Amino acid sequence: MDRSGIDNILEQLNAASALASGIKKPSENNEAADVDFSQTLKAAIDKVNDVQQTAGQLSRDFVNGESNTDLHDVMISLQKANVSFQSMVQVRNKLVTAYQEIMNMQV
Repeated sequence: MDRSGIDNILEQLNAASALASGIKKPSENNEAADVDFSQTLKAAIDKVNDVQQTAGQLSRDFVNGESNTDLHDVMISLQKANVSFQSMVQVRNKLVTAYQEIMNMQV
């Protein structure tokens, strides 16, 4: 999975947290404002989906006895898919926690 997408999302969450706590002023946060959060999140999810699809296809090819499919490649792709999915779950958990903290803020 593309780590830059997750890093970008976490950077935006940190910037939003700093802005909400009053540490930064909105004018200091120009670089994060140029990136669309929803597009970055969708791109990261699409990348995880692509890795999952590739692992599934390699697994099916190996089971069907394709001669050009190696067991090592299948196992590596399955592990990559697992790691990317677990990373996505952790980012989701961070997003849910951030949302809950924002909703519990006093106005």
